[in-house]
Amino acid sequence: MFSLAIAAVAGLLGFGAVLTHVAARRISQQYPPIGEFVDVGGVRLHLVDEAGPEGDDRPPLVVIHGASANLREPMLAFAGHLRQRQRTLFIDRPGHGWSERRGRADASPSAQAALIAAALKAKGIERAVILGISWGGALAAAFAVNHPQQTAGLVFIGPATHPWPGGVDWHYGITVTPVLGTLFSHCLMLPIAWNRVPRAVEGVFAPEAAPAGYSEAIGARLLLRPAEFIANGEDVHDLKANVTALAPRYREIVAPTEIVTGDADAVVWPSIHSVGLERDIAGANVTWLPGAGHMPHHTRRADVLAAIERVYGRMGRG
Repeated sequence: MFSLAIAAVAGLLGFGAVLTHVAARRISQQYPPIGEFVDVGGVRLHLVDEAGPEGDDRPPLVVIHGASANLREPMLAFAGHLRQRQRTLFIDRPGHGWSERRGRADASPSAQAALIAAALKAKGIERAVILGISWGGALAAAFAVNHPQQTAGLVFIGPATHPWPGGVDWHYGITVTPVLGTLFSHCLMLPIAWNRVPRAVEGVFAPEAAPAGYSEAIGARLLLRPAEFIANGEDVHDLKANVTALAPRYREIVAPTEIVTGDADAVVWPSIHSVGLERDIAGANVTWLPGAGHMPHHTRRADVLAAIERVYGRMGRG
C-alpha cells in the first residue's frame, strides 16, 4: 500500500513536471523579449530603451518593476507618456522576464542595483533618475545608497523599503526550501496557480480596478515559469532581512526624492515604508492619493507623472 502511494505521488509529480515544462515553453513563446540585452559580468539583462524628445539632454529615467512582474508591467502603465518627456529605460530585474540571474545572492536589492548600475555604464549612461515600484523601491533606495554618483533623482511608487511586522505568504517559504521548493516550483505550482492569476491581480489593485486585459498585456504568467517563480520567491522571502540591513543607510541619500503612495494600499504599509522614506531621506516629498491602492502608476498616472517632473525640476534648481 505504501509503495502504491509513493508511485502515485511520483506519477503526479512527473505529470506536473511535464505539464509545467510544456506550459512554460508556450508562455515564453507568447511573450518573447521585446528589447535588447546588455551583458554585465556574464549576466544578460533585458531592457527597453525608449528615446526621449529630440534635443533633450536630461538624465534618463530608469523604471524598475516590482515583485511578480516584468518590464511590460510599467510599460503598460505609462504607454508612451514618458517618451514624450525624457529618455526612459525599462529593465527586467535579474531573474525576471528575460533577465538572467546568478543565484539567490541576487535576491538582494543591492546586488540587483549593482548589476543595473553596471548595465547603465555599459550603455554610456553616467547618471539617471531611478523610479522604483513596490519591491523595486528597495532596489531604487539601494541604488542611491551604493551608487550615489549615478543617482540624479529618485521616484518611489508604493515602495517596500523598510522592515515590517510579520512575514510573507506561505508559498514564498516553500519556494526557498531546498528540494521541496524545487519540486513545488517545477511540478505543482503552475497547474495550481494558472487560474488564480486574475484573482491575484484583483488583490494587488484593490480597492481600485485593474485595466481591462491587464494580465495578458503584461505577460503575468511569465512568473509561472519555474526559474522565475523561484527568483521571485527568493526576492520576496529575503526582502525583510535585506531592507533591515539597508534601511539605516537611507539617511545617506541626498538625491531629490518624490514618493507616491495610495492611502488605501493593502499590499504594503504606507505608514511604514512611505512614511519611513520621508523621515529618512532629507527633503523627500510624499504625495498621498486618497482611495488609491498599490498600483497608482496605472490608476493615478497623472499624479505619478507630476512627481517625476518635480524630481527633474528639483534637479534643475540644484
